[in-house]
Amino acid sequence: MTANQNDPIQTLASWIMESSRIVFFGGAGVSTESGIPDFRSEDGLYHQKYDVPPEVILSHTYFKQNPAGFFRFYRERMLYPDAQPGPSHLTLAALEAAGKLSAVVTQNIDGLHQAAGSKKVYELHGSVLRNYCTRCGKAFSLNNLFQNTDDKGIPRCTCGGIIKPDVVLYEESLDQNTITGAVQAIHQADMLIIGGTSLAVYPAAGLIQYYCGHRLVLINKTPTPQDGAADLLIHGPLGSILSQAWQACLTSLAAGTSRAGKDGNCQ
Repeated sequence: MTANQNDPIQTLASWIMESSRIVFFGGAGVSTESGIPDFRSEDGLYHQKYDVPPEVILSHTYFKQNPAGFFRFYRERMLYPDAQPGPSHLTLAALEAAGKLSAVVTQNIDGLHQAAGSKKVYELHGSVLRNYCTRCGKAFSLNNLFQNTDDKGIPRCTCGGIIKPDVVLYEESLDQNTITGAVQAIHQADMLIIGGTSLAVYPAAGLIQYYCGHRLVLINKTPTPQDGAADLLIHGPLGSILSQAWQACLTSLAAGTSRAGKDGNCQ
């Protein structure tokens, strides 16, 4: 089906209706609708002034050498425990429940996809909701992370070890099982929707090369390096676009059910 750029929402809705193995690949723009700042936009985290650049603070080396500074920044800038799922999260969960979406592949670490009801989520960069002791391996929830801290504000396990968030820092490798699952889902997808990401973070952004279909949808507020590869390109707010497309699907389904009922009454 050829994309109708004059009515991209309707094209997106039609493709959703015709697909059953949709995969969504998303980034920070998915959660800005929930009040969580992104990283690379004009007002993003990386454009703010700090004594030490955020890219350095969020590195494995800095975590090892200056855990107090790491956790001070992490606690103030990376944790949003009161954030709630936004329209993108909720629409994607509805698509999965309807049997349309097979997986979400996310670069985010906030756990909001699961909070919205999504079941199959590949978290490429881990999750703030999971934490573990670097000495004994004991697991800690986000609620328990800062219950026991030393005089420098560093969370400590009862064994004395530092508790580390289960997030992928700079200089660390992505989890191989997560990559394998994400690659397989993308490879088997009959439609790939990319949204809320600049596609500038590797190796995560490189995973989209495993998509073999002809319904590559790219939704973002600003241009990305992959705009030219998209079969359908939409510049705009992700949550609104996904919600409108899904609502169009539901309207179409309701109309079809209504017509079927009327036909049945005539027999």
